[in-house]
Amino acid sequence: MDPATLFLISTAVSAGGTILGGIGAKQEAELTAFNIETQKRENKVLAMQQARARREEYDLATASNVAAFAAAGRDVGTDRSVQAFLEKQKEIIAQDLGRIDQQAQFEGSRINLAAMTERRRGRNALYASLFSAVGTAGEGLYRAKQVRTD
Repeated sequence: MDPATLFLISTAVSAGGTILGGIGAKQEAELTAFNIETQKRENKVLAMQQARARREEYDLATASNVAAFAAAGRDVGTDRSVQAFLEKQKEIIAQDLGRIDQQAQFEGSRINLAAMTERRRGRNALYASLFSAVGTAGEGLYRAKQVRTD
């Protein structure tokens, strides 16, 4: 086999390896992005559990407070200070639930951005490998031509 043919074969193998490396990097980035998005689902479930636990805590505290007020001889239905207390507790639970939801949304946005960034990294690696392979092929063809003319 002449040296120019060997040079072309080695160039093709090198360019192919470069492309396969880019494809592998893109697939790895896709898997990482999938794992990141799985974390988003887990965080959403966690936020729902926290909200449910906070509601249950509120319900228990409210029942306990109503019982304590009733035991103290206060009419829960008509006593304005008791009503004001219970209304304030409703405001507090609403704020707590709002914070839990807002935090989950912020975390979801951060995770979406991380997944998009990872996918972009994979695409960029693939594109870089394609351009590098084209450069390698061009250089190989040029050198093979030089070998044949020498």
